[in-house]
Amino acid sequence: MKKIQNYVTGQWLEGKGEGVPMFDAITGEIVALSDTEGLDFAEILQYGRTKGGEVLRKMTFQERGNMLKSLALYLTKRKDAFYELSYRTGATKIDSWIDIEGGFGNLFANASLRKLFPNQSYHVEGEAIDLSRGGRFMAHHIMVPKRGVAIHINAFNFPVWGMLEKCASNWMAGVPAIVKPATNTSFLTEAVVREIIASGILPEGALQLITGSARTILDTVESQDVVTFTGSATTGRLLKSHKRIIEESVPFNMEADSLNASVLGEDALPGTPEFDLFIKEVRNEMTVKCGQKCTAIRRIIVPQNRVEDVQIALGKALDKITIGDPRLKEVRMGALVSKDQVTEVRDRVQELAKTASIVYGDLDKIETIGADAKKGAFLSPILLREDNPFINLAVHETEAFGPVSTIMPYKNLDEAITLAQMGKGSLVSSIATNDDKIAKEYVINAATHHGRILVINRDMAKESTGHGSPLPSLVHGGPGRAGGGEEMGGMRGIKHYLQRTAIQGSPTTLTEITGIYQPNAAYKEAPEHPFKYHWEDIQPGMSLKTHKRTFTDTDIINFANLTWDHFYAHTDITSLDGSIFEQRTAHGYFIISAAAGLFVYPNKGPVSANYGLEECRFLRPLYHNDTVYVRLTCKQKVDRDVVSTEHPSGIVKWFVEVFDSEDELVAVATILTMVQKKQETFVEMTEDKITECLSKLNKDTKPKWGILTPQHLLEHLEHTYRICSGEIQDFDIATPEKILEKVHNSLYSYDKFPMGTSFPTYKKKELEDLVHPDFETSKEKLIEAREAYKLFFKEHPDAIMKNMVFGELNKYESYLLERKHLNHHFEQFNLL
Repeated sequence: MKKIQNYVTGQWLEGKGEGVPMFDAITGEIVALSDTEGLDFAEILQYGRTKGGEVLRKMTFQERGNMLKSLALYLTKRKDAFYELSYRTGATKIDSWIDIEGGFGNLFANASLRKLFPNQSYHVEGEAIDLSRGGRFMAHHIMVPKRGVAIHINAFNFPVWGMLEKCASNWMAGVPAIVKPATNTSFLTEAVVREIIASGILPEGALQLITGSARTILDTVESQDVVTFTGSATTGRLLKSHKRIIEESVPFNMEADSLNASVLGEDALPGTPEFDLFIKEVRNEMTVKCGQKCTAIRRIIVPQNRVEDVQIALGKALDKITIGDPRLKEVRMGALVSKDQVTEVRDRVQELAKTASIVYGDLDKIETIGADAKKGAFLSPILLREDNPFINLAVHETEAFGPVSTIMPYKNLDEAITLAQMGKGSLVSSIATNDDKIAKEYVINAATHHGRILVINRDMAKESTGHGSPLPSLVHGGPGRAGGGEEMGGMRGIKHYLQRTAIQGSPTTLTEITGIYQPNAAYKEAPEHPFKYHWEDIQPGMSLKTHKRTFTDTDIINFANLTWDHFYAHTDITSLDGSIFEQRTAHGYFIISAAAGLFVYPNKGPVSANYGLEECRFLRPLYHNDTVYVRLTCKQKVDRDVVSTEHPSGIVKWFVEVFDSEDELVAVATILTMVQKKQETFVEMTEDKITECLSKLNKDTKPKWGILTPQHLLEHLEHTYRICSGEIQDFDIATPEKILEKVHNSLYSYDKFPMGTSFPTYKKKELEDLVHPDFETSKEKLIEAREAYKLFFKEHPDAIMKNMVFGELNKYESYLLERKHLNHHFEQFNLL
């Protein structure tokens, strides 16, 4: 029997024991064996801390984010194989989509958070804190990657999402992971990890996998490690009280059982959109993933005069749920993860049924499609009704982790809130109401006991992600019974793996430490105007002091007329009595505009655009005849992605200080500019450079890659020039429409063409027939074609020509293509 393997200390290893069988939830057949006997957990933890952690900690947030994005794209291309395995866990295609592509979505979402972090390996949190009157002693908070490993002990229900939603956060923070999935679905986790390791995208040691029992894994945890647990509250409390966890004060994040409640608002009568949405939501949460979701609705809280209506409507909705082999399109619900889980759920239902009535479903009878109900882990949806939820407390204490939920009545909103709170802490609650006052009352009072609350109504229904969907940007966790932990939540989730430290010192020192210019720090006078520098060459503290300007009455009146801002302080000096103004006052935005006039460099250069204004304060009024000057200082640099028709660039935040003639600070602002990055990838293809390269090429020159001969190269280049000049346009664009814009925009990037790129109309792995009789003739024809190309755009500078790969190109884009294309082939033949 096949054993799945563990990936530890840089190698795939089988355990040395007999192994534990994992079963197909549909057929009952053994899928594989899981075995961890012989693994040295202390060595595994130390390997992660050193091998993986050392590399991850040195990477910037931008590098880590791009790493996650690349991994998400890589896995998405290989998702089909994961779906096939997921069916064997009992999951339908929709269930599998939540688990598999939902997991990849967490990678994408966390990757995008790189834009919110500085372009360095650690984070600077919040604002600077002034600790002195003179402004020479201050403090800040930084957050650095922990020097440990994240140990993730996961549940069986989401073998992919459960791993990636956690790992995405620790990888973004710069911390390696050791994943311990639940044994019975770890064969799917192993398949995904195999692809991750094969990709080579993560640094070695950033991810290790333990596919079976790991009873002693916590015995050697250290204070810099982080442990997360998803599963039963009983197991979670046992792990949380581990001697080593307590001794080392190891952060322990727990997500446990959760008796989530959904409330039907008193206004949501049968026939209203809210009533229908409520029924649909409850049905989905009972049946998606066969009810095996930590966020599933376990308690259905409805007005006492609507219990029958809800019971009947839910029964009709559940009648439409077909059960069986999840590979079949007509099947809406698959199987539980194992027969052991079926037994567990039945036992819990029987406990609930001691006081509640089963009003839908049967524990012993089930009809299946395309599967043997006796061999698979199938169970009918079970709907119970508890008429005395304030007396019979089992419904608030016992969770049947399957397609099971219980209806219970309430008399008024206060009772509904109390019932929701009786779950003693849940991951999520929801309320269906179109009355915002009811929604507010419920949310404010129920929030103490819930990690997330969804308000369902007709306005949000089409775009809602649903009661049971944790989102990467929102916290996932809950108080009390739900474990008291917190995962995801955007930047919050990443910060769990960072150590927050307060730092104190002078503004100049803290500028150096944080990489962000702090007020009152020493300026670094720029040798040239800062707007002449590319993004890479600008550093925090780089500064420019401008010349001076005196404001006149005419300036202020003209600005008022230009903007239509005729506020009395600017235009009516007879109305100043009793105001804070002494004379005609300059508009605040005129001050900022005038400041820009002082510090802006007028000529074309690396600064490509004004990107915005983050903060602006006016410290005292400025009057006519006041004189000001500006100090422009680089405050911070922020990297950015470019996906449109623009060259790679970053954002520079400039700290603008406006001083009067007495050197008193009168206004401050932070402005943002988009600054181009250096183009150092390609050699500019001037006439001289092209002539030089072609002179090095002879008929016997050998390429570094590919099958092109020198003469084939010349004829290929001639052909592309004739396309660019419009001589050849009788063709269809070969690039698919859905990716054409992305391919077209890639011309603006500084990325080289990949080796082995082929022209769409050429033969695969074969040379085209030569057109010209010899090498020299081909060279002459190439030069002629290039001259024709230059002449064409000289005479038609606004022309748009079609390209087979990149779509429609203007003159500048044709130049970009020429530069990339010639660099690609000249490098291919060692001519550069």
